[in-house]
Amino acid sequence: MAVAATARLGADVLARLAADHEIAFLLTRPDRPRGRGRKVGAPPAKESAERLGIRVRQDERLDESFSLDGVDTFVVVAYGALIPAGLLDRANWLNVHPSRLPRWRGAAPIERAIMAGDDESAVSVIRLVEELDAGPIGAQRDLSIGGDATAGDVSADVARLAPELIDEALANDSFSPQEGEPTYAEKIGPADRELDWSRPAKELHDRIRALSPHIGARGKLEGRNVIVWRSRLDGDELEILEVQPEGGTRMPYDAWLRGLRSGP
Repeated sequence: MAVAATARLGADVLARLAADHEIAFLLTRPDRPRGRGRKVGAPPAKESAERLGIRVRQDERLDESFSLDGVDTFVVVAYGALIPAGLLDRANWLNVHPSRLPRWRGAAPIERAIMAGDDESAVSVIRLVEELDAGPIGAQRDLSIGGDATAGDVSADVARLAPELIDEALANDSFSPQEGEPTYAEKIGPADRELDWSRPAKELHDRIRALSPHIGARGKLEGRNVIVWRSRLDGDELEILEVQPEGGTRMPYDAWLRGLRSGP
């Protein structure tokens, strides 16, 4: 078995799989500029693999020249690139997708599900096909995403369930086709981060928790631009819990307010 992963979710699943499976290698994306300083850094999955002593491959292109290195099963989790059809025919490619497919196919299923106000979702393991996230389902488990659960909380639940579901899919000789009308989870863009305080409290709360702790929702409070990291609902009212001012660090909202009022 090999794992194709790049983002933090993929790194977490890789570490959990490695506890019970021999991982031939990690296939991940090339190192890229990261953070405010734009220094070149390794993907989270690569950092995880190196800590575990797993061989890392960072092929820039996947084409007919790609060597499987004798591996017949690839587990794909938050890899960040499409697998060409020619490669799909040469191995068993299983994908861990954090939604109840066919709902929320695409790049940002956790964020889009929370922002849409969904209370329930799922973790699906599918066999990859050429069409995006359209493959048959080999295993699936329900997942609660309502209340105050953040995208980070949901991602942790996905990583916890993934190894069990992968084993279930590997033992399943009969994958089921997806049923129902698909919806698509577009990549999160700058406009998705903006908080419009005229919107209902629940909609704002869902946007904030959908973008925490990895991206952050942005808005203006007390005339200042801030990133809002945590909130909660008190009836029909939104209570802000944690913010990050421009150029500052995350802090409790009350502490930030006290600092403003005690300032010059």
